Amino acid sequence: MKPKQLSLFAAAPWLVAAAMAAGAPAEEAPGVIEEVIVLGDRVEETIPLDLQQFGNRVEVITADDLRLGGFNDVAQSLQMKVPGLYLAPKNGAFDYVGCSLQGSRCQDILWLIDGVRINNRLYNSTSPLDTVPAHMVERIEVLYGGQGIFYGTQSVAGVVNVVTKPFSDTQEGRVGLAVDGNDGVHASLDYRGSAGGHQFVVYASSDEADGIRPYRSEDIQPSTTDRDRSYDITMLGLKYAYDMGETSRLSLHYQHTDAELDFARPYLNHDTFNARDEDIVTLKYDLQATDNIGLFVKAYSHTWDTDYTRIYNVLDDNGAITGGVRTVNDGSYWGYEDYGLTAMTRVETGGGFDFAAGYEHQRFSGSDDVLLIADQTESVNAFFGQIRTNESLLANTRMALGLRYNKPSGDGEVTVGNFSLQHDFSDAFYLRGSAGTSFRLPDAWQLYGNDPCCTLGNPDLEGEKSRNVNVALGGRSGLRWEVVAFRRAVDDLIGVVDGMRVNTDRTVDFDGWELNLAYEFNPDWTASINYVATSAEAEGGSEQITDVPESTLKASVTHRSASSPIEFAVSLVHVGDLYDSVGGGIGRIEHGGYTVLDLVAAYRFGGDGDRHRIGIRLENALDEDYASSLGRSFMDIDGSSYPYANLGTPQTFHVAYAYRL
Repeated sequence: MKPKQLSLFAAAPWLVAAAMAAGAPAEEAPGVIEEVIVLGDRVEETIPLDLQQFGNRVEVITADDLRLGGFNDVAQSLQMKVPGLYLAPKNGAFDYVGCSLQGSRCQDILWLIDGVRINNRLYNSTSPLDTVPAHMVERIEVLYGGQGIFYGTQSVAGVVNVVTKPFSDTQEGRVGLAVDGNDGVHASLDYRGSAGGHQFVVYASSDEADGIRPYRSEDIQPSTTDRDRSYDITMLGLKYAYDMGETSRLSLHYQHTDAELDFARPYLNHDTFNARDEDIVTLKYDLQATDNIGLFVKAYSHTWDTDYTRIYNVLDDNGAITGGVRTVNDGSYWGYEDYGLTAMTRVETGGGFDFAAGYEHQRFSGSDDVLLIADQTESVNAFFGQIRTNESLLANTRMALGLRYNKPSGDGEVTVGNFSLQHDFSDAFYLRGSAGTSFRLPDAWQLYGNDPCCTLGNPDLEGEKSRNVNVALGGRSGLRWEVVAFRRAVDDLIGVVDGMRVNTDRTVDFDGWELNLAYEFNPDWTASINYVATSAEAEGGSEQITDVPESTLKASVTHRSASSPIEFAVSLVHVGDLYDSVGGGIGRIEHGGYTVLDLVAAYRFGGDGDRHRIGIRLENALDEDYASSLGRSFMDIDGSSYPYANLGTPQTFHVAYAYRL
């Protein structure tokens, strides 16, 4: 990509903004979903609210949070904003991430867009967070603890649901342009409105950058000539809805992503990238059959087609570059197709109990010519249901009991259950908790990988099973506080024996606690602190498992006022001890203990006060040199191996402008 030069400004604007903000008020901390969702008859959209009312923890990041934060991709917002979630983009924006929710493994988190699963079914540990443009996000719902009843496989530690902007009867839109110090240019457009009974949303975005240098100088071999990680992503989307009457709606959502993403490496690299085409299609029918009975039927298709190109520089016998290149992969294909159908109903009886029940079918096929995953097809059928108490039975206590039965096309049918409750001692003091079981089905690599160089897949694998408990005491007054204790045990762990993946007898135990504090000084100023500590150890071991931090601290202070055109926020993340395991006999290495600080400010003006908006962001304001993960590289001169650090984004200045249509 050709550089787009951007001169960086000094840090003086932050001192000015801080002085203007001192003594004035900040945002409401990420909090209860009741403050975000407008209640209606849509059964699917209110699932998180229902779960929260019955003792499940739900946090919400709003569109206002994302807009003020100046985030270009969703991963950045999750990294800085979501309590209890550790997330580290591998090499900056629009890249793979490492993640842990309340001390979980990354593959134990389910990712959704508008309720549609987008996890990479070839590799459960790969999180597709560049699948939705940040400017189109209405809110991000985070559900904690095992959520297998409604969401199925992989929701072992929780669910992250990215909700896109809803329909509107009012014609409105926004166009935005942003630049950053990594030679990045970001453009976005969205527009929504209605005509008769028809509603629509159209949107587009383009994100392009030469990117960051993802390694320390001492870790880069002379044989690497492409040393920056660039990206070029274009997204187009359409949402359409037709109200067939006062009680029914038919809706369609289509999104296409075209992306070229560098896959950086510190040795031999001449050019390595993934070129991806991705399409998500959702068709949904909502019906409020009576005042007490609602239902929806939804079908979706998610296709992901990637061509992987890897070109190495050629070295002579002394390890020097000859000027020649060697093509290792020339557009090698990897990708998948994921289809599904969900039908669900919710019944409010008017008596002591209410009910929810549904059916889900998923069909997945995928292949990888790089890691040699044979083209295979898997399907899963599931039935689920939940019984809930209501106020006519218990005024201050709400309880729910649910079951889900899963039958995959291969071996390993699974039944999971969950019980949850919330009891309000008063308007200012409550107890909530949930306990149950969840599961994670094997991914395609674990089932069908057949590369003779590596561990072989096993089509007879069964899913991992887990048991989880999440309990909290909290209060709601001037200070909102909550103390959480959680425990999770994963059984039938998928491991390796004699070069083949098998279900082992080992168990991994996750134990920890979490503290959440949020204080509203006045309607304009808020502050929040979140701290989570986790012990994650394999059975018989005494060391923290890799990629799970022992602690994470997040804190923020925000000023946002309807009467002031200036917004200001400070966000901080501190990651405690964190370990990675590097191959080739190098072993276990610690790479945590770092702090990332973001400073953001915005100014609104024109029209009724927010026609125009200018935002600035100083990402990683302390210019922390931190490793998001570790890897193994090779010396040019003799081929010996050494560990290297994948670096997070360095200090970067962002400027953004948005115009409300």
